[in-house]
Amino acid sequence: MGKLRKAVSYRRLERPYTRKSRYTAKNFVRASPHNLIVKYNMGDLRKKFPVTLTLVAERGVQIRHNALESARKSANRILELKCGKTGFFFALRVFPHHVLRENALASGAGADRLSTGMKMSFGKPIGIAAQVKQGKTIMEVGCEKKDILAGKDALRRAASKFPCACKVFVSEEKTVKAVGPKVAKAAA
Repeated sequence: MGKLRKAVSYRRLERPYTRKSRYTAKNFVRASPHNLIVKYNMGDLRKKFPVTLTLVAERGVQIRHNALESARKSANRILELKCGKTGFFFALRVFPHHVLRENALASGAGADRLSTGMKMSFGKPIGIAAQVKQGKTIMEVGCEKKDILAGKDALRRAASKFPCACKVFVSEEKTVKAVGPKVAKAAA
């Protein structure tokens, strides 16, 4: 596998132009690249946690699938070490749909006889990316109150893998007591 281009080449949001068709002649994207992301939901999926931490993008950006998988692995490792295998809920909230393309040009001696330049320059698929708009939640962690610092640390480390600045927001669920019919009438 060749060397990856820098994220700066693909981080700007662009109009998705990746036509797929069941008719081969009208199909611009011949093959869709493999998605590296293994899991989207981790930890205890059934338990309701009192604290929710969210990682939010501060501006619109495209995040490649390998950056999302790297961030998921590092955040999940910290959460498993500090909260235990079932002491948290962790979810990736974006999915890479957008196909990234590259018009590879030969460089060096003799390149003028190999390259076609910008003629038919649609490009070959080299990867996929998630298009994230400003204010969109990228990752979400549910945990107990005692594990808030571990959750913040996990999301902070995950944010360092992305080509944009991110913020961590903490929200605590308010516990509401059930009100019976007698109490409701007395209050009215």
